[in-house]
Amino acid sequence: MPAGRSKPVRTKRINLRATQRQEKLIRTGAKTRGVSLTDFILESACLLAEHALADKREFVASAKQWQQFLRALDRPARVIPELAELLAGSRP
Repeated sequence: MPAGRSKPVRTKRINLRATQRQEKLIRTGAKTRGVSLTDFILESACLLAEHALADKREFVASAKQWQQFLRALDRPARVIPELAELLAGSRP
């Protein structure tokens, strides 16, 4: 995580049940990646959720949300120095 940014505090609990095989597989995957079981499960679930949402073809927005979206599209692009440097290929 970049310097100066703190890790968000986790305040929500998600309970789930798994078979013995699933639990062993997930624990082994987390151990192999060198992350906690919680981090492994959350990263995996969030990635799958992002993929599911990326495939969504229709979005419903209120009039207010639509106006906010249009304003965001109309704003000039921001230059992010780190991204510009990365895309320019000046990092090793």
